Amino acid sequence: MAMKRVVTQFGMGTSIRSRNYTEAAARAIRDALWHNSLNVADAFGFPKEAMIINVEIGVQRPDEVDRQALLEIFPYGQPSVTVVKGGLDIPRREKEGWSVVANAAVMVSFDMEPAHD
Repeated sequence: MAMKRVVTQFGMGTSIRSRNYTEAAARAIRDALWHNSLNVADAFGFPKEAMIINVEIGVQRPDEVDRQALLEIFPYGQPSVTVVKGGLDIPRREKEGWSVVANAAVMVSFDMEPAHD
C-alpha cells in the first residue's frame, strides 16, 4: 500500500484582541474544513477513521500553540499537527498589543493500492 494525498485545504484564522495563538490556529483549521463538504472517505470506500489528516499551522510563536487542543477539533480520522513559524503578528493601531494571524494547510491522505491498467 502507498500513501496517497487526495485533498489539500487552506485556511486562515485570527485572534484580534487576545493574542491567542491556539485560538487563531483553531480558527484557521475550521476555516479550511468549513469551506468544503468533502466526502472523500465515502468516495474511496474507506471508513472515516482511515483518513490520515496532516495539518501544518504557521504562526509567529509556534511554541505558544496547544497542539492537543487542535487535535480535538477532528471528530474522526488520524490527525497530526505540525506548527511552524509563519502567519503574522500585526500591531494594533492606537492600542497596545497585536493581532495574530494563523495559516493552516489540512491534507487528507489514505493508505491505498496504486491503480493498475
